[in-house]
Amino acid sequence: MAESGPLIVTGAAGFIGSHLCERLLSLGIRVVGVDNFDPFYDTAIKRANIDEVRRSAERLRASFELVELDLAEASPTRALFERVRPAGVIHLAAKAGVRPSIADPAAYARANVVATAVVLEESHRAGASRVVVASSSSVYGNASRVPFAEDDPANEPVSPYAATKRANELQCYSHWHLTRMPTACLRFFTVYGPRQRPDLAISTFLGKISRREDISVFGDGSSSRDYTFIDDIVSGVVASYRRIDRFGYRVWNLGGSAPVRLDEMLATISRVVGHEPRITRLPMQPGDVLRTWADLARSARELDYSPTTGFEDGVRRQWEWMKRA
Repeated sequence: MAESGPLIVTGAAGFIGSHLCERLLSLGIRVVGVDNFDPFYDTAIKRANIDEVRRSAERLRASFELVELDLAEASPTRALFERVRPAGVIHLAAKAGVRPSIADPAAYARANVVATAVVLEESHRAGASRVVVASSSSVYGNASRVPFAEDDPANEPVSPYAATKRANELQCYSHWHLTRMPTACLRFFTVYGPRQRPDLAISTFLGKISRREDISVFGDGSSSRDYTFIDDIVSGVVASYRRIDRFGYRVWNLGGSAPVRLDEMLATISRVVGHEPRITRLPMQPGDVLRTWADLARSARELDYSPTTGFEDGVRRQWEWMKRA
């Protein structure tokens, strides 16, 4: 995966971004990471992620640079791209979270839609060879047909966050149509593993159940998610970057394709930490979907994507990391 120039990875201090930076460094790629350290969750966690990336760079004798930048600000973003002249761009930066997006949709539009428009424009101006953009399984909404396939309609997002991710896909299509720069959109399905954001369910439940604290569970336990271990996601991102030039514009699902019910997830976490959960039942929350399930036929055929980490094994690896962190 030799490159003539560095790759820009946005959202480099995040859960997925930090793991991706380490993988790229291990492949001999020069990486310029960008992050604005949004205080959506404790920025000390993001700083610790970057410390891990820097240690990996030192161990591998690889090149990593961190730039703190708000990508929605066009002028400083342009200056960065003009200086770096990236071979390619992997745009993971976004304001995450379904429920918080309902409280502040304008902030999500700025961080996710405006910033993506800037990144696409500056990627083209700087002569990048391709761009990969993170989307989300949330674009499928409460689709009745499962598993979710990339050519299914995705026109009924049920949260502002999901709407911004669908908007990103439309932005990427028009970008490709006008510039012919190869452009990939990746629909991530509930990613978990070491460094997972602390607000997400598996991280929250591992912590609280291990401390024998009460946990809030929304719904009757029958909702399900297609959980995807971080290493599998990163492999899919790298494969999409390598292969998007063959397709022009393409959407790919990256998931586990083995949905887990909420009550099964809780039972797994209980086995892993060795305590029974103390549950408070609450109604389903606005913006939440009932299920997600990735059809991986296209990703398998075109990316050789095949997730390898089973759910319980992945949860155990996340728990071992949490105990060390």
